[in-house]
Amino acid sequence: MRKLIYGMNVTLDGYTAAAGDDIDWSGPPSDELFQWWLDQELASGLTLYGRKLWEAMSPYWSTADQQPGATPAELAFARNWRDTPKVVFSSTLRGSLDWNTRLFDGDPVAEIARLKAEAGAQMTIGGATLAAAAMRAGLIDEYMLATHQVLVGGGTPFFTALGSWVNLNLVETRTFPGGVVLTRYEARR
Repeated sequence: MRKLIYGMNVTLDGYTAAAGDDIDWSGPPSDELFQWWLDQELASGLTLYGRKLWEAMSPYWSTADQQPGATPAELAFARNWRDTPKVVFSSTLRGSLDWNTRLFDGDPVAEIARLKAEAGAQMTIGGATLAAAAMRAGLIDEYMLATHQVLVGGGTPFFTALGSWVNLNLVETRTFPGGVVLTRYEARR
């Protein structure tokens, strides 16, 4: 069975995006934080995306290694991003997607549970709306929050309303340059 990890940059008041899907609050990450996110991506055998996050990431990361001045970490991230198998969950996108990506328009919880039951490397899930469905279904094994020193007052929350409590164990804390604080938690089963 695969492990499912949900991790994103988040504001101190718990949002992955401010009102209007604005993510400018996070600014460019420090080299150390970017390398940490790259390491997480390299460890993943499958990435699950919601439509909004896919539409935000794919135009940039599909060609980021061709941009002048790209750092070695950005080159590695872009190449890994294209090569890693991905599933995009959307009922509005149509057609085929590039860069080792499959589109799924059915029940996301059933498909995530099916993928999780397979053998293989850990999976990551991105996009707060998609992750909320997996969270409510009890499918997430680990939560990773890179908390930035900003309050935005509203937007897209990292955590969703749940039907029952989820007890967690703290497995890591770390502070990155610029004051970003990483916390990692495993779900207690």
